[in-house]
Amino acid sequence: MTFAFRLAVGAMTGLLMGPTGVYAQQQLPAQLKGELRSDVPVATQVMRWRMNDADVNSFAFRNMDQLFTTRLVGHSGAPSPLPKVERAMDFTYSFGGKTWTAEQALERTYTNALLIMKDGRIVTEIYRNGSNERTRFMGWSMTKSITSTLVGAALADGLIASLDDPITRYLPELKDGGYDGVTIRQILQMRSGVDYEERYDFANPGIAASNHINALVKNVARFADVARTIKRKSKPGEVFAYKTIDTAVLGWMIERVSGGSVAAYTARKLWEPLGTEADGFYIMDGEPGIGREFSGAGFNATLRDWARFGQMMLDQGVINGKRVVSADWVKAAQAPAGPETGPEGGYGYQWWTMANSPAYSAIGLQGQYVYIDPASRTIVVKLSYFPPQDGEVSQETLAFMAAASAWKPQS
Repeated sequence: MTFAFRLAVGAMTGLLMGPTGVYAQQQLPAQLKGELRSDVPVATQVMRWRMNDADVNSFAFRNMDQLFTTRLVGHSGAPSPLPKVERAMDFTYSFGGKTWTAEQALERTYTNALLIMKDGRIVTEIYRNGSNERTRFMGWSMTKSITSTLVGAALADGLIASLDDPITRYLPELKDGGYDGVTIRQILQMRSGVDYEERYDFANPGIAASNHINALVKNVARFADVARTIKRKSKPGEVFAYKTIDTAVLGWMIERVSGGSVAAYTARKLWEPLGTEADGFYIMDGEPGIGREFSGAGFNATLRDWARFGQMMLDQGVINGKRVVSADWVKAAQAPAGPETGPEGGYGYQWWTMANSPAYSAIGLQGQYVYIDPASRTIVVKLSYFPPQDGEVSQETLAFMAAASAWKPQS
């Protein structure tokens, strides 16, 4: 052992060992030290706390089953075929006053996996950063579009009488808070009016950040439970305000009316009829018997199965000759409830709509997309690892997907 190596080992030992010679243990960040005791190991809490960080999210977003308790959404039967006629991405897109190649977009927009389908056929399928066709990727808020589809299924099943029913008809626990008098339709459109700002300033945590910490990081509360006592900010139906608690309430309703778990209803009404090729899973906000599926942002699936979900919507609720949801539901889900003025356009039933275009998309935190363009019969699934403060990356991604939609591969 050289002197330099012994010196390095000694220095490292000094960093790891306290004054008594005992190795220091990992400590919780101050924001995670609350009054409620968590049974989640400290190292796991810290990793959940950091899972969105730019130096680990490429890995974390495709290994969520290593960080959380999960509930399986099983596939069954032969997969719906996805014919493949792969073509080189020989198109360009414009952004920031410059022209970029499609290949450049992969690195510029932090891509883990990309799939482009034209008229039901895969023309591009790319896996990066150690991922492959078996990798299950976190959808984040693309899960909201899954939950919306389950609401459509529950309506068709007669488990919900009308979208204009008050949510308290199915969840009377909400009568004492801001959800009293709010309809299912208003919640689907993110117009509930409840006071829940979707802001994750963990240095000064508000209701959303505190709920994230308590439910997802520490598992000491159920994510949807804050809906019991939440206050009202605006009149229901008047103001669009994006909030994950709205979708969590819809998931709770699905659990109640279906008489089972959200995962079981997802498997029965969506995952099996879609003809998926792999099991999906939800991350949970607690241990089995206590936790619920994180129905606002916690669903994970393979690249191809996300594409099957998009293809079913493109084909008006049908895939491989099997109807999954009604054509009327698909039409209503993609119709913007208000002006298409935001960066992503407008908002329907938990789907984003593209301004000045028939295209619409499921969109998840830090770069997850199932982009659907009926005009060109294109599906683009992009699974990414944007930095937490993504700046213009999301706008560049939308420019790339619009160009991919317009692309006509050489036959």
